[in-house]
Amino acid sequence: MRLFKRSRQLHGWLAALMLAILALAMTGCGNGNDNAAAAESPQQGDLTLVIGAYSVVKDAMGEILPLFAADWKARTGQTLAFQQSYEASGTQARAIAGGFEADVTLLAMEGDVDKLVKAGLVDQAWKDRGEHGMVTRSVVALGTREGNPKGIHDFADLAKPGVKVLYPNPKTSGGAQWDINAIYGAGLKLSEEQKGAKDPAAAKAFLESVHANVESLDKSGRASMAAFEYGVGDVIVTYENELLARIAQGVKYEVIIPGNTILIENPAAVVDKYADEHGTDEAANALVDYLTTPEAQGVFAKYGFRPVDKQVYAENESRYPVPAGLFDINYLGGWDEVRTALYSKRGVWYQVLAGI
Repeated sequence: MRLFKRSRQLHGWLAALMLAILALAMTGCGNGNDNAAAAESPQQGDLTLVIGAYSVVKDAMGEILPLFAADWKARTGQTLAFQQSYEASGTQARAIAGGFEADVTLLAMEGDVDKLVKAGLVDQAWKDRGEHGMVTRSVVALGTREGNPKGIHDFADLAKPGVKVLYPNPKTSGGAQWDINAIYGAGLKLSEEQKGAKDPAAAKAFLESVHANVESLDKSGRASMAAFEYGVGDVIVTYENELLARIAQGVKYEVIIPGNTILIENPAAVVDKYADEHGTDEAANALVDYLTTPEAQGVFAKYGFRPVDKQVYAENESRYPVPAGLFDINYLGGWDEVRTALYSKRGVWYQVLAGI
């Protein structure tokens, strides 16, 4: 047991080391510091927008922000500058709630925006905009090494003896919560197929069987991917778009879409309190609106996201297989139910961690 724990600690250390080494390769040319407490210094401009986002959108935003700035300049004559911070979604939400004065936020999940609503920073009507406040979609997918040497075809294969699994920690990573939701939901789907009704106990047992093979819980999805690319683990549970983006950069992955998996929806919102204080509310609202335009959605599609714009989605539909058992957060009862049933102090996830 000591050797097992030491192995996990070593893998965690290696993940952190390789995240630093691979940072430039993983983030491409996008600007920004991966520390919500110390965002990069702004460029000079007539107006500066502060962006606090989750790490996965960094590369896409590196292209979208200059496009928006050009559009804003043409419409208003103002030169925009951007101060950017990219972090794990839960970490970023806590930073903003704790005083990081972002004007606009893009986060991994609705629940992280809800934390900012409860903190009095984001208007309760944030979901009235566009596609119910969502700017990108994806699905939880599995990435294996070239040739899929372990023969991984579905979530159930992650529980096989000798299969080493990577996913991040849902306490810090919104992406990890999507991963856990997908695995738990797949367990519910299987129980429903076998018994004719959802069986939460069977779903918990399914999640336990997968988690038993997890090598380490990294801070973010990017950290898990860096560790995987260094050589840790046999399969990574992550966003489909992350795998597609890395493949586009020449990294060898096999992408498996499980038969039962969850539809991911990622929100953006104006942090109204800070935008009002900074006098940036008009530009901040315009940026969030711009994220659902065909131009911005085309960039998101380039980086592997499933667009929320119907036209852009139709143009890229062949890239996005739709599994027969695709479900959304409502299948699990919605975010309020998920937060209570899975992630509360006595929830399923913490029972799995504690082995009870």
